[in-house]
Amino acid sequence: MGSNPGLVLASASPRRVELLRQLGLPFEQIVSPAEEPPPQGSDPESWALLSARAKATAVADLINSNSAVSAATTSHLVIGADTVVCCAGQLLGKPESDADAARMLRLLSGRWHTVCTGIVVVASDGEYSAAEVTRVQMVRLSAATIAGYVASGEPSGKAGSYAIQGLAARFVERVDGCYYNVVGLPLVRLCCLLESAGYDLDPPQDME
Repeated sequence: MGSNPGLVLASASPRRVELLRQLGLPFEQIVSPAEEPPPQGSDPESWALLSARAKATAVADLINSNSAVSAATTSHLVIGADTVVCCAGQLLGKPESDADAARMLRLLSGRWHTVCTGIVVVASDGEYSAAEVTRVQMVRLSAATIAGYVASGEPSGKAGSYAIQGLAARFVERVDGCYYNVVGLPLVRLCCLLESAGYDLDPPQDME
């Protein structure tokens, strides 16, 4: 049997790095040079897949041009992912400022919203992609709570301006769907895509 291709995570997100490590799979991290566009439109799945595809394709191009050191010497699967929050018909990406973070949290306060992560795996034979959607209900947030949370700095760099795995855990009343999706990388969905792309998640152990 042939060996598995190398895995490359095309992301700067420490949360996605931690989640992928949970699977116990060896991988290399290469931050994508692709610019992340601000969310547009009202379809979270289309936007998330578009952004994830841009990230993965940019890193695959780097690898194919021999610009990405060790990953360039082996077959590879490049994983791109992006997460967006949708509430009341608005797509919420990462906040541009503290004021923008407070605006998003006011919108989410006391409401259900959806969190969508697009995943694109670029392989030598093509692309494998899917989007995962989770519904989340947030408790009602006071102005003081929003101000204190924004001041903590945690909303920075987070889609929807909150981190369910961090201080904002106390804001989330219900989760309907994949928890890991809300963190930033739906692991079951990713594993299905990797298997479709020919990656063996349970390779046979060496026999002595």
